[in-house]
Amino acid sequence: MVDLVNIVDQFRDSFITKYAHRLLPNHLNALHAISRCRTADSGELRVRCTECGQTEWRPLSCGHRSCPKCQNHEASKWLDRQQVKLLPVPYFMVTFTLPYELRSLAWHFQEKIYTILFACAISTLKDFGLNPKHLGANMGMTAVLHTQNRRLDYHPHIHVIVPGGGINKRRRQWKKVKGKYLFNEFALARVFRARFLEAVNQASLTIPVGVPKKWVVNCAHVGNGLPALKYLSRYLYRGVITEKNILYCRDGQVTFSYTESKTGQKRTRTLKGEDFLWQVLQHVLPRGFRRVRDYGFLHGNAKRLLSLVQLILRVMIETTPLRPRPFFKCPHCKAAMEITAFRRPAWLSG
Repeated sequence: MVDLVNIVDQFRDSFITKYAHRLLPNHLNALHAISRCRTADSGELRVRCTECGQTEWRPLSCGHRSCPKCQNHEASKWLDRQQVKLLPVPYFMVTFTLPYELRSLAWHFQEKIYTILFACAISTLKDFGLNPKHLGANMGMTAVLHTQNRRLDYHPHIHVIVPGGGINKRRRQWKKVKGKYLFNEFALARVFRARFLEAVNQASLTIPVGVPKKWVVNCAHVGNGLPALKYLSRYLYRGVITEKNILYCRDGQVTFSYTESKTGQKRTRTLKGEDFLWQVLQHVLPRGFRRVRDYGFLHGNAKRLLSLVQLILRVMIETTPLRPRPFFKCPHCKAAMEITAFRRPAWLSG
């Protein structure tokens, strides 16, 4: 395993030189945050052991959502919140992928295209669910934006976790999907394509020449939903690669491992150090853009409606205590250490 910060320190200059024409402020902010993470440049806390009285200064983490060392607690809390919403129904993961010909447009107009991607994917699923020929009910959905494939190439797509059922408001009835089939993938792709291209036109953006007539939407049964949620939680707050998958950094090159989606086999990829940094940092989202969104009866404002669904489905609702934030441990006696002071980083003290 290789620390990402060591790669940043080693290849920062060559990376900035090679990719200066493509770098945006959010890329540089992520680069600087990762390089400062868990150093005095992120600030320090003075902590004291509650048992033996040992005191020391501990560096803070950067807290950036693209840093692989940070926000593990936030990812765990998100997964806790989603697990509380799970229902005893079959779950599906529907993946909407932009074709290769539109990736350049998505890169240059990220906030607009990602917003359109969310809107068109969700409206397509919502209307399919409302159609009496399919389900005839309002569905709940959790959507997560990914911009990478497993090789870390730019590949924008949205995963939508869908419980297999919905609420028929007119009849005040819960309708459950039968079996392991949700909607026809080809029909979803046709509607999604038409809506996406129309939305791009309405946003006054130019559609590239050669956009294919057939797009890809994958709709898969994923059991009780928990495995899919765990998969999505990996990349919500901690960047697009975990440091345990960075195998080597030597001779100016970085090698990382990934699992091939079609075969399930482990593969490796080796890149120049500056190119590896680009593969990681190109996936930093625009400032303030939300990667994960809930809809329908899973939305944060629909808690009463979700409680009613859980009551109908006889879900045993247990009070889940808030996950405690990890605390500092004394290096001598392993007892909890309390925070007694904070020291700002020198570059902020100016």
